[in-house]
Amino acid sequence: MAETLILPQTQNREEIYESLFPQIEALLFGEEDFVANTANIAAALREAFGFFWVGFYFVKDNQLVLGPFQGPIACTRIPFHKGVCGKCYTDAQTIIVPNVDEFPGHIACSSASKSEIVVPVFNEPGDIIAVLDVDSDKLNDFSEADKIGLEKVVRLLSS
Repeated sequence: MAETLILPQTQNREEIYESLFPQIEALLFGEEDFVANTANIAAALREAFGFFWVGFYFVKDNQLVLGPFQGPIACTRIPFHKGVCGKCYTDAQTIIVPNVDEFPGHIACSSASKSEIVVPVFNEPGDIIAVLDVDSDKLNDFSEADKIGLEKVVRLLSS
C-alpha cells in the first residue's frame, strides 16, 4: 500500500519532525523487515526535508555496508575507523559536522556534500546495527533539533 506524507507548511524542523514521527511510526507498524523499514525511513526523511542524501549503512563483516538510501550514488563500504560514519559507530553517539571539509578523515562520497549528521541505530540489546547518514549541500545545516528528531526516528527501528 502506498503512503502519502502530510507535512506542515513550515521551515521549522522541530514542527516537521513532530508531524513526521507518528507517520513514520504508522508506516513501520507491523512490518518487521529491517531493509524495508530503513528504505521507507530514508524516503520519508528526504521527502520531508529535501536533504541532499539520506541513507543507512549496516554493520556487516566488521565494516559499514551501504543499505537503503535516497540521493546520488554513494560509497559502498566504510571501515569502522574511517569518516563520519565510522566515528559515529566507534563513538556510539550522534555526530553533527557543520563543514565536512574540516572533519579529519572525511570520506567524500560526493563533493556536493557540505555538512552531515550521522546517528547510530541500536538493537534491543544495545549493539549498533547500523548508522543513519544524512548529508546536506549547505554548510552548517544540522542542529540539535535534527539530532533529537533523528534519534527519535531511529529508535523506532529497535522497538
